[in-house]
Amino acid sequence: MARVGILWMVLAMSLFISMDTIAKHLGQTYPVIQIVWVRYLVAGSVLALILNRRLLATFRSRNLKLQLLRGGLLLATNFLFYTGLRFIPLAESSAISFVGPLMVTALAVPFLGEHVGMRRWASVLVGFAGALIIIRPGLGIIDWAALFPLGAAACFAVTAIVTRKLGGLDAVPTTLVFTTFVGAALASTVAPFFWTPPTASALALMVCIGVVGVIAHFAVIKAFVAAPATTVAPYNYTTIVWATVFGFVVFGDRPDPWTLIGAAVIVGSGLYIYYRERIVRAKAE
Repeated sequence: MARVGILWMVLAMSLFISMDTIAKHLGQTYPVIQIVWVRYLVAGSVLALILNRRLLATFRSRNLKLQLLRGGLLLATNFLFYTGLRFIPLAESSAISFVGPLMVTALAVPFLGEHVGMRRWASVLVGFAGALIIIRPGLGIIDWAALFPLGAAACFAVTAIVTRKLGGLDAVPTTLVFTTFVGAALASTVAPFFWTPPTASALALMVCIGVVGVIAHFAVIKAFVAAPATTVAPYNYTTIVWATVFGFVVFGDRPDPWTLIGAAVIVGSGLYIYYRERIVRAKAE
């Protein structure tokens, strides 16, 4: 079953990058908030169709404030990352965004009370160094624009902490519904003011982002059902491979050597943290 879980995770990552590729293409012409808004509306419509009469029941939460916060954070994550894609190639954006899991490790200490040993702290610092290799502050071309995927990574990290806190309170469908509809509601307060009438093909692509997003999240769930989290989670990093391929094929982007080195450092740090967590859990059991 491990192989099945890995295949589901690799598929999910390719779908997420497909979404990012479409968003990058549309972002050259249409406001990012408009793209994000349509994505949320489509995702919400799909969820409503799937849950049907059970939809209202899923809105019962034991911690409404955390659910609202999570929905807002994920909206910010999407907006910041898609904005960054307007200026930065897919591979660079994806590599920088992987600082997020490293931030989760750091934030787990003050907010969740988890113990993080010196080795994992060292891995976090090495991972941030990898991000600096890619950004090359003061030297690189992408410099200031890298703040967008970095901001997205920070929002993702806080989202992960909130998600862990909600884990023992609300069921997965409840969190999924709140995330989708809170994001849609917040985007609806802003997006209409920036609406640019899309062509039929552009609207179809915006809808496609929403549909592919639902399928991608379904694939992630299937991956974690088919195999242990410690087995499939490291395959998140196949995103960088997909981003490099899609970026080259669709936009003709070729990551420079420094980007590849920085990505390798970040991935290596993340994989080592997964490895250490696996050892710690095995000892606890």
